[in-house]
Amino acid sequence: MSQRQASVTDDSRPDLQADCGSCFGLCCVALPFAASADFAVNKDAGTPCANLKADFSCGIHTRLRQSGFSGCTVFDCFGAGQKVSQVTFGGRDWRREPGSARQMFEVFPVMRQLHELLWYVSEALTLPAARPVHGELRRARTEIDGLTRGSAESLAGLDVPALRGRVNTLLLRTSELVREKVPGRTKNHRGADLMGARLAGAKLRGANLRGAYLIAADLRKADLREADVIGADFRDADLSGADLTGSIFLTQAQLNAARGDAATRLPAGLERPAHW
Repeated sequence: MSQRQASVTDDSRPDLQADCGSCFGLCCVALPFAASADFAVNKDAGTPCANLKADFSCGIHTRLRQSGFSGCTVFDCFGAGQKVSQVTFGGRDWRREPGSARQMFEVFPVMRQLHELLWYVSEALTLPAARPVHGELRRARTEIDGLTRGSAESLAGLDVPALRGRVNTLLLRTSELVREKVPGRTKNHRGADLMGARLAGAKLRGANLRGAYLIAADLRKADLREADVIGADFRDADLSGADLTGSIFLTQAQLNAARGDAATRLPAGLERPAHW
């Protein structure tokens, strides 16, 4: 049985998936990007992307990668966009009420961090090995969810780094509880620079890869079961034939940033990216 198969019945995950149809294109306006391999042009924070249409949809959504906007295909707001649009600002969009724009764009990155934390905490609550900290995780989830429902003013004034620090302690403990069940000695590559590393067939089961730089790494047929990959940078990493089942805190955005194939084994709940 995988670590994800048995979830705790009273800890069903809240809606933490982006619903672009209920959002006012906030990621396309509030956030900046620089001309690079990920974005075709420069854009300042608070300036609408030239591809944003009047109805807040993307004019090149079906050809983002071909148009030089692969960075858009790997971004995930974890549902923060619709929360800010429909809850914090009650469905009042920044085009019809331009006076709200500055505050809305300020709140969106804060909400995005809160929803990311909610996703990780909710993920931890699906892991049976983490039962010793489930109580603390539930309390953390309740606290964070309450913060996401606060006013725009309260959200803008949040000390997010302090909150992240407290939650990260629980996520670290979750990781330890899961990985300590992996037989044998596990590897510690936390924060390691593994850009372009030749790791084909590497035995990384239960490894600590938190925050590791795996950009363009060769991870073909690598064993990444039960590896902690929170914050790991998989941009252009080759995961062809790799086994990621049971990996801890792997997000859809990380997969979207990588390369893989039909033989790549994924955890339940995550989808094989279309470009694979």
